[in-house]
Amino acid sequence: MHLDELDAVERQLWDSFAQGTAVDVRDGTSSAQSAVRADVIAALLLGAGADPAPGDRPALRLTGARITGGLDLRFAEVAVPVVLADCRFEEVPLLQGARIRELALSGSFLPGLAADTAQVDGRLVLSRCHLTGPLVLNRAQINGDLDLRDAVITAPESEAISAVHVAISGDTLCTNLAVQGGFRISGGSIDGEFDLEGASLSNPGGHALDAYHVQITEDFTFHPNFRAEGRIILSGATVSAAIGFCGALLNNADDVALEAIDVSVARNFDLGQGLAVVGGIKLDGSHIGTQLSLRDATLAHPDGTALSLRLVQARETDLRTQRPIDGTVDARNAQLGTLYDTPDTWPARLRLAEATYDALAHPLAASERLDWLRRGTDGYLPQPYEQLAGAYRRIGHEDEARTVLLAKQRHRRATLPPHSGAWGYIQDATVGYGYRPVRAGLWLMALLACGAIFFGVHPPAPLEAGKAPAFNAVFYTLDLLVPIITFGQESAFAPRGIEQWLAYGLTAAGWILATTVTTGISRAISRQ
Repeated sequence: MHLDELDAVERQLWDSFAQGTAVDVRDGTSSAQSAVRADVIAALLLGAGADPAPGDRPALRLTGARITGGLDLRFAEVAVPVVLADCRFEEVPLLQGARIRELALSGSFLPGLAADTAQVDGRLVLSRCHLTGPLVLNRAQINGDLDLRDAVITAPESEAISAVHVAISGDTLCTNLAVQGGFRISGGSIDGEFDLEGASLSNPGGHALDAYHVQITEDFTFHPNFRAEGRIILSGATVSAAIGFCGALLNNADDVALEAIDVSVARNFDLGQGLAVVGGIKLDGSHIGTQLSLRDATLAHPDGTALSLRLVQARETDLRTQRPIDGTVDARNAQLGTLYDTPDTWPARLRLAEATYDALAHPLAASERLDWLRRGTDGYLPQPYEQLAGAYRRIGHEDEARTVLLAKQRHRRATLPPHSGAWGYIQDATVGYGYRPVRAGLWLMALLACGAIFFGVHPPAPLEAGKAPAFNAVFYTLDLLVPIITFGQESAFAPRGIEQWLAYGLTAAGWILATTVTTGISRAISRQ
């Protein structure tokens, strides 16, 4: 390119390049932008300018220009920093496969940016930019921060940001980023934090953010004031610090709003403190190093699963939502650690098959906790009762544990046909399936009192007059009631008429009572 082909602005840019002097072509008295041809910029970056003198630090720094034509730097080696601030590009810059020292386009307007497989040795700055087409960073390598703060990227019904397998050695800063279209960063690696505080992502019916299998060495932050319309996908992500959604709004009605399957988080996964979700949250198989919190969150997915915690592992789980979750909570096979919850926020539909917890932060009375279990939608399952009983037993509340296990037997009996449940009713009435042994003593005392009073008024005749011992109504009744003990009264006297029928009744009651006591106590011992 010949110097005489340059206009005044381009010549100024050309002359300033060797020293890296900034050129600002904005005119405060006019809204028109001075034009600079993209070919001139490319020529400078590819070495067409004068050789720098010793001590020079070449750089291209241009502010406020209109870039005409296409800036094509595909597979180029750009050894100097490039700063094109508040510029307006007519065509999409092409940077595929390029290697650039540093690229800053702050405040610029672009119809898109194509930087597949590009390598940026420093920062890639797109803060305050407005893109009306896709930002493509697939397999790009950025050895500094990716700065998208306050940027607006619009590509409805397509991938507005495509950064599959991007590698970023610094932070990914997306504060107040606004995206119309999909944001895909699946397989990406970020050696810093991923900050989406205040961002707004909109892709109705599709994925607002696809961060499948990303690896992040610091925090993955969506709070506060993050907004998303469409599905957020974090499945398979590995986060070496924490994930936070406090104060966020996720909207994907009638579908999953947050899909975070098999996520590994070293510290907290915070879905509380004002999070509002319309749609489901799916956390199946995730491993949370410290606490999974939904404290003061609002979840609504009325006709489906609002919260799925299947196979989740966490040291602590806080389910004290702002109000009861509107939809099913599925915690099957979850390991919840210490569980925090309150009756005021229990969901109406709950699935707890094979779910375990080390402790209940608020144990409550067994009668209240049983109402919690009865919200289950899986039918009769023994494990949730045994798990709850174990939690009571670990804190020394043995009576509450027995109440839970008795409720388990009653629930099981309700699932049996009437003829099969009859024996259960007898065991329940007599000894509470072995968990109420005092009842056996009360039945024995009641039957003993009835028999003693009746036979004291109507003593039976002796079998052999003169040989029978003195009649004792109490011990005669005990002989009838207790099958394995004899006091010699029953064999010495022969009741007649109604006395005989009462004796038969007491003998039968004694056998039933002995059988139910033996069965109930053996069950309690073997299953506690």
